[in-house]
Amino acid sequence: MDLTSVAPASSGTQDMGTAIHALAARLYPICRSITGQGVLDTIDILREHIDLDVHRVPSGTKVFDWIVPPEWIVRGASLRDANGQKILDFADHNLHVVNYSTPMKARMSLEELKPHLHTLPDQPHVIPYKTAYYTDAWGFCMRHDQLTTLEDGDYEVFIDTEKVPGHLSYAEHLHRGEVEDEVLLYAHICHPSLANDNCSGLALLACLAESMRSVATHFSYRFVFAPGTIGSLAWLQRNEAGLGRIRHGLVLSCVGDGGGPNYKRSRNGQTMIDRAAACVRCGADDVSPTLHDFIPYGYDERQFCSPGFDLPVGLLQRSAFGTFPQYHTSADDLDFIRPEHLGSSFRLVQDILQILETNWTPLNLSPKGEPQLGRYGLFSPMGGHKTNSDRVMAYLWVLNLADGAHSLLDISERSGMPFTEITAAAKALQTVGLVANLGFSRQ
Repeated sequence: MDLTSVAPASSGTQDMGTAIHALAARLYPICRSITGQGVLDTIDILREHIDLDVHRVPSGTKVFDWIVPPEWIVRGASLRDANGQKILDFADHNLHVVNYSTPMKARMSLEELKPHLHTLPDQPHVIPYKTAYYTDAWGFCMRHDQLTTLEDGDYEVFIDTEKVPGHLSYAEHLHRGEVEDEVLLYAHICHPSLANDNCSGLALLACLAESMRSVATHFSYRFVFAPGTIGSLAWLQRNEAGLGRIRHGLVLSCVGDGGGPNYKRSRNGQTMIDRAAACVRCGADDVSPTLHDFIPYGYDERQFCSPGFDLPVGLLQRSAFGTFPQYHTSADDLDFIRPEHLGSSFRLVQDILQILETNWTPLNLSPKGEPQLGRYGLFSPMGGHKTNSDRVMAYLWVLNLADGAHSLLDISERSGMPFTEITAAAKALQTVGLVANLGFSRQ
């Protein structure tokens, strides 16, 4: 099976990036939260690309040490000065309202209002993203340079929201493979108008699932779109009996910008997906992911990797969360994510999954000394070169480590060469009869 065949070469990758960006652009305006209509509206758009099973968890449900909160309904919000002049409007940008804000209708002085106005003084031209999921609070978010222009006087506060008994919703799609063993692919669906975090992850996974429709795979692939923390915990609780099927997993977020890439290892740190992520390359510059050890902070990988589950799940990003100035601000918009970066991120995920699917163990059939590669058309007839090409070095690494005890992934790790280069070399050596395939290695 060849997952990479759905976007071969640079033109296919660019086309896929354009498709992912177009889907992200449709998702971007929606006001999402950990509950509410925004999540359902997002799922409806994703359903145009893939079949999705939607699961609903009632408010008040105990999820391990957490409780599903009331459902948040937001209809609108505005802030006006004493003359009725509009200062802020939820309709202009949904980050203007603190996510999960309680309702408020009042007239108050600027001094009374200021504790409820959230800005970033160090980034005066952007709107911050703030939440109040598990507390009762209300507030607005605004540019700091706008805050400094507000004059003393009374202001009209109007926040039309409700917290009502309802549901938390999440969706999943299952691509069935030859076996029931699964690869878990997860993206959080709770953030509002933040393009990189995480319209990019939602759109990339939806396009990946759509592209795999006609591809036969060994593993089954479970795509989960759920609210951060409470959503992954709800999924884990409802699927606890079947977690033994999860062989590999990947959380995706912030995959649309030009940074990184960055990979955060699972709690174990040496699972096959951790090893695979270290042996892939990204973009035209052939950049290796920067590898980070697991820490119990971040996205939903920390739930999957909690000690009671300890699943083999890593986190893949371009720029790591919290390290770029656009993070959790209105500057994380559709101009910040680019089709070329989304396309290379898509290919990066494909390459990781390709390792899981195609890792095999070669056996050198001419192990006593190096074979004379020139006789097989694998080496230049003219000798004396100062250096060997990457392909020749890949031949030599494969032949040397093809003792029946090393898989292609083992050889890629030992040589420091990309898995794709090692695989191509091994296939060429197999074609000319220098190595045999001892079968797939999924460890």
